[in-house]
Amino acid sequence: MRAGGLPLAVLLLALWGCQVGSGGIPHGLYNSSKAFTAAADMRGSDWSDPAEMERAWQAALVRIPKPDGGFLSTTVADLQQGAAAPLGVWPTVIYLHGCAGFWPGTLTRINFLARNGYAVIAPASFARRKYPRSCRTDIHEGGLYRPIVRMRQHDAGHAIAGARALPWVDGDNVFLMGLSEGGITTATFVGAGPEHGVRARVVEGWTCHAGWWEYAGINAPPTEPVLTLVGTKDPWFQDRWTRGSCSPFIDESNGSRSVVYDSGYLQSRHELLEDGGVQRTVLDFLHAHTAR
Repeated sequence: MRAGGLPLAVLLLALWGCQVGSGGIPHGLYNSSKAFTAAADMRGSDWSDPAEMERAWQAALVRIPKPDGGFLSTTVADLQQGAAAPLGVWPTVIYLHGCAGFWPGTLTRINFLARNGYAVIAPASFARRKYPRSCRTDIHEGGLYRPIVRMRQHDAGHAIAGARALPWVDGDNVFLMGLSEGGITTATFVGAGPEHGVRARVVEGWTCHAGWWEYAGINAPPTEPVLTLVGTKDPWFQDRWTRGSCSPFIDESNGSRSVVYDSGYLQSRHELLEDGGVQRTVLDFLHAHTAR
């Protein structure tokens, strides 16, 4: 079997032939372990390179609910190599990580969704061989490589289309969700065709305001309701270009919502989904827009 023009066996060795980091996240898929490509060495053709998108897809973390209330933890690559076949057909969330790649909070989010009846596929954009650093988390600095959102959008589209080909994915109930840079990607994603359509979108930790036009606003069509979540004092978005919320871009007539936390500890948080109340808000939104 070949993936993106590469033998799958070779691709898997490249992805998984290294040690696993803390929390069960493979080495190289988070900021402190990734060998980044210099921005000067990136080319526009890298953003949509089929082999690169396939690397992100093969390395995707997967969670699939079980009828007993638990969930299967695996990857796309492991499933294609003959891992235990999942039971049932599930509404599925394509989950997009933030600028730092996978971290323990990624597992918190995808496990939470799986425990509540949603399969999850989280493409690993850091699995690309050519990938530039886009942020420094220690000083809340983003935008180090402006076209990063273009790359992330290609990975999102590849994952949405790939998910629909899987027998355990309910193709009528595919959702897009992301945190921070993954939230920007979720808000601005524009599919190339019907295979890229989703039921609804969830954006965590983003204001929809930016000095770069391609980062700003929401590009979801009217058929795709959007839930956005942000704290007013989010430490990542306090300059005059990024301060605010997605409220001006929300179309409430289709069920979209902008939730702005302006009091309590959540107002100063970037990552919100560790909070039980926020989790309930997300579940209520997903349930409301899941076709029965």
